[in-house]
Amino acid sequence: MKSGKRYAEAAKLVDRTIQYDVADAIALVKKTAGAKFNETVEVHIRTGCDGRHAEQQIRGAVVLPHGTGKAVKVLVFAKGDKLAEAEAAGADFVGGEELIPRIQNEGWFDFDVVVATPDMMGVVGRLGRVLGPKGLMPNPKAGTVTMDVTKAVKDIKAGKIEYRLDKTNIIHVPIGKVSFTEEQLADNFQTLIDAINKAKPSAVKGQFLRSVTMASTMGPGVKLNVVKLAN
Repeated sequence: MKSGKRYAEAAKLVDRTIQYDVADAIALVKKTAGAKFNETVEVHIRTGCDGRHAEQQIRGAVVLPHGTGKAVKVLVFAKGDKLAEAEAAGADFVGGEELIPRIQNEGWFDFDVVVATPDMMGVVGRLGRVLGPKGLMPNPKAGTVTMDVTKAVKDIKAGKIEYRLDKTNIIHVPIGKVSFTEEQLADNFQTLIDAINKAKPSAVKGQFLRSVTMASTMGPGVKLNVVKLAN
């Protein structure tokens, strides 16, 4: 298998016994990305949280200074003046109750992020079973349930990403594309890590950042020095 051979060659460039500094890790991730498309650079953060406890949950959002390199489609649920406001801000799709059957019955998911004004959450709540599993349910902590739809849409379009613990207490987030400069990826990474450190639940005892791995979509993982990332 061609991709398997390419991956094996790339993996040889990564020393599994050491934890890299950020700059070295980024350079290595760019070097080991060999796919024919512009791969996404992802960060996987294993935390010391126990997500089964509500007080150890982590969920939030941060605007990456250089964006993610991906054009994000935004759907806004609103009514009245907020519909025009969302459209003016650059939302791709705007509407209300009439969108429910399209999503629920026709399986329409041509959007990446859903924003809703608080007065629409009763309507959006009916989509919980379909939006929830896809991670698309609007949430106040992520800034996607808000009356300020202009800010919400503009932040998302500018490169706002959401971070949250998965079932294994790991956070998976994109920080850009391999076509980004090393400086752009470093800026984005630092912005993310600062936000994660700030979001550390006070209930977490011991080491918060257990491991941080950076990789391109098809490339091998590169482990970072977590001691230097903690603050």
